[in-house]
Amino acid sequence: MNDRTSCVLAVDIGTTSTKTLAIDPEGRVLAGRSAEYPLHTPKPGYAEQDPEEIFAAVLRTVRGVVDDAELKPEQVLCVSFSSAMHSLIAIDEDGRPLTPSITFADQRSAEQAERLNADGTGLDVYLRTGTPVHPMSPLVKLIWMREREPELLAKAKKWLGIKEYVLYRLFGRCVVDYSIASATGLFNLRELNWDAGALKLAGIGADRLPEPVPTTYKLTGLKTDFAERMGLSPDTPFVTGASDGVLANLGIGAAAPGLFGVTIGTSSAVRAMVDAPSLDPKGRLFCYALTENRWIVGGASNNGGIVAQWAAERLYPGKPMEAVIPLTESVPPGANGLLMMPLLSGERAPFWDANARGMWFGLKLAHREQHMLKAGLEGVLFQVRAIQSLLEERAGKPTRLLASGGFARSASWCQMAADLLGTPVAVPEIIESSGLGAAQLGYYALEDAKGPLLRWESAKAQVFEPNPERAAVYNELFPIYLGLYDKLKDSMKDLSGFERRQAIRG
Repeated sequence: MNDRTSCVLAVDIGTTSTKTLAIDPEGRVLAGRSAEYPLHTPKPGYAEQDPEEIFAAVLRTVRGVVDDAELKPEQVLCVSFSSAMHSLIAIDEDGRPLTPSITFADQRSAEQAERLNADGTGLDVYLRTGTPVHPMSPLVKLIWMREREPELLAKAKKWLGIKEYVLYRLFGRCVVDYSIASATGLFNLRELNWDAGALKLAGIGADRLPEPVPTTYKLTGLKTDFAERMGLSPDTPFVTGASDGVLANLGIGAAAPGLFGVTIGTSSAVRAMVDAPSLDPKGRLFCYALTENRWIVGGASNNGGIVAQWAAERLYPGKPMEAVIPLTESVPPGANGLLMMPLLSGERAPFWDANARGMWFGLKLAHREQHMLKAGLEGVLFQVRAIQSLLEERAGKPTRLLASGGFARSASWCQMAADLLGTPVAVPEIIESSGLGAAQLGYYALEDAKGPLLRWESAKAQVFEPNPERAAVYNELFPIYLGLYDKLKDSMKDLSGFERRQAIRG
């Protein structure tokens, strides 16, 4: 590497792995490393991770990128962070974790979420915080703690998310950026501070939470031993950064009217950038901060690539998902009358129903594996279309969808998306969108938020145009698909109650 080249390190703490990229001022990726870690499900509905495993992944990937790019400490301008949202960790007086990292996928607080939504409290909280009330929300997790683990709630010195835990370990300071804070259900969007009403529901004071700071806030004073382990100078500034969702839009350039970002990774989401908080009157969309004058409104589904992976593993054992998705190209749209509701992990947008369950509907003897897989891929996209329809009410109809996440690597799935969503889908040259967004935010922070936020856009993009005939088929199927949920949601709730009773019986 040229000694005169400088870069920003972008650390993206994801649900299944941490990825670190070295990105130069022109947006070129100089090196990248990733480290995976498991999701633990010790009881039905639980979804946890070990915060120490994730912290180790951050140290390891940063050091790996520094070594791969042959960076000298002075060449690293800053380290900027992206992170998955909605995690919750309790730490004690000495900073030791009292709990695992309870992830967005954790469903243990489903009953608390249902109660808040049933009596109208949930909508009131949403209209102040921008976070729909759902078991994913740290607010609802804390209410569960107050009711089920009051001793733990009282013992905890602080409640942090995973990124805040990493920064606390590195710097000994408890801070949270406005973006992650605005995804907790505890943060008032207009006051940019902790919401008194939400704190009362949670049973904690603001002193038990990190200090809210802008997404461009710079931490200095990196602990010497960790600086050495990462190959950095103790003087290297760390930018708090933002959540992976809002940074995905920035990373792919979905920052202008008419441009929606569509991400399908483990989960899936549709988002648009707006200049002021924009809230859905029915509480169906999130609204999260990016900077103090830019906001991301949209919706996220629990069920994205994880559904495709699940279906591929069971229908085609031993074959990689990317090898079997093209087999669906021979199957007509609508999979010969087969639909799949891909609600394998409960659901966030558009239904916000932790009791939601998956199903294939319309199975006949003539259906084969490729029909079932095709219906699964289409089902994920029907969920995306339902979210997109809600988002259009807040941000207008899109002229183009900018794709990111693992699905963007599949030409078959991208063409299916263009047909089913009825909008051109553009795939940028680099699809590590959250990392690119974190790097752009890092450069923006180094310029004291006075330069361009969107520093670069991908010059090359493959565009998939909708096929009118296939789009017409999907237009006919979409209301049938949505009707399935309406007809079956009560049965899904009954089945979920049965599962909880079975779990209690052991």
